[in-house]
Amino acid sequence: MERRPVDVAVMSDLHLGTYGCQAKEIVNYLKSISPQILILNGDVIDVWQFRKRYFPLEHIQVIKEVISLAAKGTRVIYVTGNHDEAMRRFTDIEFGNFQLVDKVVMEINGKMCWIFHGDVFDATTKGSAKMLAKLGSRGYTLLIRVNRFINWLLQMMGKEKMSLSKNVMNRVNKAVIRINNFEQTAAEIAIEKKYDYVICGHIHEPQMRTVETKDGKVIYLNSGDWVEHLTSLEFYNNDWHMYEYDEKKFASAAVIKMDKNLPKLNVVTDEVAMFISSLAHPTEVFESKVAFSKAFPFI
Repeated sequence: MERRPVDVAVMSDLHLGTYGCQAKEIVNYLKSISPQILILNGDVIDVWQFRKRYFPLEHIQVIKEVISLAAKGTRVIYVTGNHDEAMRRFTDIEFGNFQLVDKVVMEINGKMCWIFHGDVFDATTKGSAKMLAKLGSRGYTLLIRVNRFINWLLQMMGKEKMSLSKNVMNRVNKAVIRINNFEQTAAEIAIEKKYDYVICGHIHEPQMRTVETKDGKVIYLNSGDWVEHLTSLEFYNNDWHMYEYDEKKFASAAVIKMDKNLPKLNVVTDEVAMFISSLAHPTEVFESKVAFSKAFPFI
């Protein structure tokens, strides 16, 4: 499949390291685009539910594909979320085409875009409510596993799939929004700051809508998730678009299998890795110890 040129792609809520992550679909999507900028807007690696016993090769391949894009020239910006909040201690680290931040403001064709995960304005991720949020997250993962088993049975009977987890998540999101309405808060601050767009993730609900107050208006965008909705935001042709994954378009695509077994180690070789013509200036001997007068000038 030929890669589609995209100016900016925004993905969030991949939840690598959990049973809910749709890693194969993520890899297929990443292999189908050639973005100038790739923004991973939080909850990419799910540290809340991370277990050493579960991080499949498909999840590793997602990371490999992101690294591959960066190596080919794509600027990768990792914005931290609540499920990967442990990464926030390393905020503002930058090497090569990779950057780790808590938020990013960028101007795209004269329009100011404020991008962050969204949990900062969500009261359910703070204080004592945070523990309940973590328990709810584990319950959601369990529900997804049950849902997949039910869908397997439905497919065996020739019936359409159903999404219990999506219905539950939608009800939870509606309740959460009624309680703290972080989207409205984010929009009001964006209007105050004179931003044109505010882009979030967090609630697993893809959206594109205009929020208007007495002080102005802003376009609120949510990139959705790669657990249920399989959506992302893409900027091209001077506008934002909502991408929805269609498995029919990737029917012939296959994720490259990665061998679980490590290659046999062999340290015997006839290959010369480097040639050094001179190590240092003449040595001086002090109390039976050898000291170089200068650091090694490798040539």
